[in-house]
Amino acid sequence: MKLKSLFMATLLACTLLVALPVLAGDKVNINTATVAELQSIKGIGPKTASAIVAYRTEHGGFKSINELENVKGIGSKSLEKFEGELTVSKK
Repeated sequence: MKLKSLFMATLLACTLLVALPVLAGDKVNINTATVAELQSIKGIGPKTASAIVAYRTEHGGFKSINELENVKGIGSKSLEKFEGELTVSKK
């Protein structure tokens, strides 16, 4: 039982570390964010977050948030939902 409690506390701590920047109002930088950080944005799941990182790796950094529309699975309507929570800057 103690091990389960320790695991749950660790899991909660890790979740908070990823989510705190978003909860605090900080925007997530799409040129430096990890898959986990991208998933903290409502509307970005694991598949989309992985696609963003893969696109960034293959094509270099994003020049604008609108460039996310080049990522498979992200269209203009999707982008409208979460663009206010994202930022772009050089690596």
